[in-house]
Amino acid sequence: MNNIWILAEQDAGQIKSVSYELLTRGRKLAEKSGRKLCAMVFGHNIFEDGLNGLIARGAERVVAVEAPELAHFLVEPYAACTLELINKYRPEIILAAAGTTGRTLMPYVAMTANTGLTADCTELDIEDGTGLLLQTRPAIGGNIMATIKCPERRPQMSTVRPKSTPQSPRQEGRTGEIIRLQAPAEVNKTRVFYDGFEPGTEEMNLQDAERIVVVGRGIKKAENIKLARELADLLGAALGASREVVDRGWLSYPHQIGLSGKTVTPKLYIGLGVSGAIQHLAGMQTSERIIAINKDPEAQIFHVADFGIVGDLFDVLPVLIEKLKKGEKIC
Repeated sequence: MNNIWILAEQDAGQIKSVSYELLTRGRKLAEKSGRKLCAMVFGHNIFEDGLNGLIARGAERVVAVEAPELAHFLVEPYAACTLELINKYRPEIILAAAGTTGRTLMPYVAMTANTGLTADCTELDIEDGTGLLLQTRPAIGGNIMATIKCPERRPQMSTVRPKSTPQSPRQEGRTGEIIRLQAPAEVNKTRVFYDGFEPGTEEMNLQDAERIVVVGRGIKKAENIKLARELADLLGAALGASREVVDRGWLSYPHQIGLSGKTVTPKLYIGLGVSGAIQHLAGMQTSERIIAINKDPEAQIFHVADFGIVGDLFDVLPVLIEKLKKGEKIC
């Protein structure tokens, strides 16, 4: 009772890596508050190795709810399982990733359970004295950071952006409790059914990419994106975009990086004509190495860049592409 829970995610019975990021968040809160860290996961024929992996990475208890209806995410069956566990175990805190599953499921559960939810948190902490969860997230377009509390309702619920924290390391020898439960009858009452899966058209998953080439407003028009794509192909990189590029229809939404898009932490980020609005910086500033090309020497992107080139990207980019074609290093 009154412990900290995470919503672990699975795909085809395998635990997804975002679950380990949540364990990092949950482990810190559990140690500060003196509570246990538990994980819930919903699916069908979930592999035992994956459940043991959640224990090895920090959970004291893992509850797996299984049924054929849970093999693929649907909000009503998953909500029925979450509410069943809330009634059974009375968690103090529930954390989920702010991906497709968490952003869909957690508001539904919070509304049904008559409690609060803070979405897209960047920081979580335990308040001294009260033990309340302090949930910090960007507000007013990312111009301020708001810290939110839920003093009266339980559980306290938050979603956290994927890739915003490292994965919890595996610790061999850790022990814990694994409980497998049958799904409640309510999972059959869904009004939506899984028909099939059509993969996205992205050449590479942006959040998993080690290298990303990002285009901003300075690319000027959609036809010029082919230059950025050529650079990305030479580097084996994914292609990303600022919000303005997506709003103008030059690239589709899955390419968007920032508060209203994806959070990325590549080993190499190259920004082409990206000004560096605070909303965009919030989604990429933890990249290991940042290279920025912009003709405006006052562009905000240069404040977080490791290497900056002040110049017209249409002068610089062809030179970079030619050097890469010749096998020369660019940095």
